[in-house]
Amino acid sequence: MTLVRIVRMSFRPEAVEAFLENFETHRHSIRNFPGCLHLELWQDYTEKNIFTTYSHWDSEKSLQQYRDSELFNSVWSATKLLFDARPLAFSSKKILEVT
Repeated sequence: MTLVRIVRMSFRPEAVEAFLENFETHRHSIRNFPGCLHLELWQDYTEKNIFTTYSHWDSEKSLQQYRDSELFNSVWSATKLLFDARPLAFSSKKILEVT
């Protein structure tokens, strides 16, 4: 079962560039972290300071190992300073895909 992790983050408008630079610096390390199968960054269509990360993990254990890692601590400690609202995060599993 693949775990889908979605994190929606709202940044102060003047902090968007700093977030994007931080994400660019670390995106390959995050994507190549053991257990990470997929990583996307989305920007809200109308609210340009709202971003969402969409990732797939091979297990809850792998996601938790990432969240306990030095990489996560480094990325998140810089990211959380830029928020203008509390982020919304949740994990799901796909049960059906309609094609």
